[in-house]
Amino acid sequence: MERQKAEALSVIDQSRELLWNMSDQLWDHPEVGFREQFAAGLFCDTLSALGFEVQRNLADIPTAFSGSYGEGGPVVGFLGEFDALPGLSQAAGAFTKVPVQEEAPGHGCGHNLLGVGSLAAALAVKRYLEENHLPGTVKFFGCPAEEGGSGKGFMARSGVFDGVDVAFSWHPGEVNSVSTEGTMSNYQICYHFYGISSHAAMSPEKGRSALDALELMNMGVQFLREHVPTDTRIHYAITNTGGNAPGTVQPYAEALYLLRAVYPEQLIDLYERVNRIAKGAAMMTDTRVEIEFIKACSNVLINTELNHLMQRNLEEVPPAEFDQEDLELAKQYRTTIQPGWSYYDSLVDEIGDPQKKAELQARADDPIHQGVMPLAQERQGFVSSDVGDVSWNCPVAQINAATLPAGVPMHSWQMVAVGKTPLAKKGMLYAAKVMAASAIDALGDPELVQRAKEELRRRTKGQPYRSPIPAEIKPKIP
Repeated sequence: MERQKAEALSVIDQSRELLWNMSDQLWDHPEVGFREQFAAGLFCDTLSALGFEVQRNLADIPTAFSGSYGEGGPVVGFLGEFDALPGLSQAAGAFTKVPVQEEAPGHGCGHNLLGVGSLAAALAVKRYLEENHLPGTVKFFGCPAEEGGSGKGFMARSGVFDGVDVAFSWHPGEVNSVSTEGTMSNYQICYHFYGISSHAAMSPEKGRSALDALELMNMGVQFLREHVPTDTRIHYAITNTGGNAPGTVQPYAEALYLLRAVYPEQLIDLYERVNRIAKGAAMMTDTRVEIEFIKACSNVLINTELNHLMQRNLEEVPPAEFDQEDLELAKQYRTTIQPGWSYYDSLVDEIGDPQKKAELQARADDPIHQGVMPLAQERQGFVSSDVGDVSWNCPVAQINAATLPAGVPMHSWQMVAVGKTPLAKKGMLYAAKVMAASAIDALGDPELVQRAKEELRRRTKGQPYRSPIPAEIKPKIP
């Protein structure tokens, strides 16, 4: 690694105490989407103290913000998330499921690590620009409500990412790899049914059951599944049944639906068909339905130029040094999980080189996957992320970094429990260095940045970004 780049990355190790403590504070104060007041305050105060110019209330969202340093172009961005998941409260370091507080949130997706890792990368790039007196701007974006809120979608709709040349992000997980999986766009809608309450035995004829309407809607959607493209997905949860008294006709019921397709325009037809089913169910039961569009996000557009750049830095940056204590901890957590599918196995399955594949299969039972995975083939996945809306505005690349014992699933109590361990935070700093090194390379290679932009134009077929969120829809901010 070049001396200047290595010196810039050294600030991450020099700031380890600050960064580890910040991650722990976020873990200790888990907040769900659009409620991240503690997290936003901590990030903004830290960015300001580190010499970044802070801008708050982006897109009129109180917990969306940015920290900028430098002047002119190129402009490199880092995406930071910090929201927790509802109902995943868990004691740190425990080997059984032990909530800190029942029904409270917890960092089951590692966003306490994600946000701080991205901030650390921005800090290293700031040092690089500062020490070498170079033109360019580094921006850290504080992005709320990734889990179910599509904070970046609302930010993109407001032009927050305009002018960014390239952006980088990462995600905590069980492997060190470049993300080559495209995601799906989605819509989230709440269907509210209104009926008339009455005594179900004495005067059933006077009642109009909202719950009947909801059940009929769900039944209609089950029949719809046979007649939609195979690469679409329809999920739902009944969030209000109208009460628990069977002797009362329920006057209200609601369900939350999540519709997925590869491209946003594919969702329009699916959304209209589901809406017609809901309206038909209301007609059949003589009830009324209100359709509340909550949020949407676009699919992630892969950028191979930036992916190759990040792969090179994954392999060049010195890896996280896990000690025997980390390995023993990982072994203990592996005893708490059910054997089954893992992200590591899915990546190994795609490797074409028989020798390399055999080497990696032989290490499948390692307590921590410490090596770097080969760059996988681009493929279409079935999950969604609001990073997609950023990727339609500028070239984006993401990595995964090993912050978990091998095989531990995301969105699990085990992931929450591990979130404050040195194991997790060592992986966080490694991810920060890889992102920073990639951004520094991009700053010094205008031709690479141009190729990444040209690839984005090819993938979008030259079409400008159009937000899938209707203009009148506002974030559901408590």
